[in-house]
Amino acid sequence: MAFPQHVRLVEVGPRDGLQNEPEPISTTTKLELIERLGAAGISYIEAASFVSPKWVPQMADHRQVMKNLARRDGVTYAALTPNLKGLEGALECGVEEVAVFGAASEAFSQKNINCSVAESLARFEPVLERAQQAGVRVRGYVSCVLGCPYEGEIAPAKVAEVSKALFEMGCYEVSLGDTIGTGTPLKAKRMLEAVSRDIPMDKLAAHFHDTYGQALANLYAVMEEGIAVVDSSVAGLGGCPYAKGASGNVASEDVVYLLDGLGIETGIDLNALADTGTWITQTIGRPNRSKVGVALASR
Repeated sequence: MAFPQHVRLVEVGPRDGLQNEPEPISTTTKLELIERLGAAGISYIEAASFVSPKWVPQMADHRQVMKNLARRDGVTYAALTPNLKGLEGALECGVEEVAVFGAASEAFSQKNINCSVAESLARFEPVLERAQQAGVRVRGYVSCVLGCPYEGEIAPAKVAEVSKALFEMGCYEVSLGDTIGTGTPLKAKRMLEAVSRDIPMDKLAAHFHDTYGQALANLYAVMEEGIAVVDSSVAGLGGCPYAKGASGNVASEDVVYLLDGLGIETGIDLNALADTGTWITQTIGRPNRSKVGVALASR
């Protein structure tokens, strides 16, 4: 297959990038980050996560974030809603789109959302039904598609099984997540081959963490197969609280630089995006893991 002509970036910085910070991050900072990302041309931003403050205290201000967004035309502001309670809260805040997240690993599912894979899928059914009643689209995530911190290797057939269940349930798009960043290009292609037997390629997205420095290589590999939606995090912020040692999602700046070099359209201003990465890392006192961001800042 040829590379896609246009790639949509899904920015998960405000959620995946900030939930692991040890110190509270102000709502004002989150709102400014979201505004800066929109101004840089990001058209899809996961702005909040309606999860339990007990488990993810950094996301306790999800209502304030969603209600105080300076919404831009053409930008989707989505929220994670792991259960019906989370969805109802998001709907009250005028959410446009939501996401549910499962896993291809039984052990990870237990650690992450305290239930089996089958139980998690059953929990999502009323979420999908309620969202459809409200006219809100639902995106699905599958974690640990290329490896699990507890189980090790994950069979592509298991990833395909969970992905198919989410798609048939009503998720308009399924994001395939290498949560611990251990995947390699060949593994990524084999996993995608299995999943795409049941789900059209244009309904799939890639979500690769960069723990072993393979995220860009993996993205290149799956884009060769037709993937045209990429999840990323500004400055490479983030990680996974249930996967020790896992680094952040692939840096948005690095992805845009790669896509620009391939002649693939994104509609994103790389310099503005890199400035945003520099600003947020300096604001929260974290290292900038984007090689492109650091290079541009040193000019």
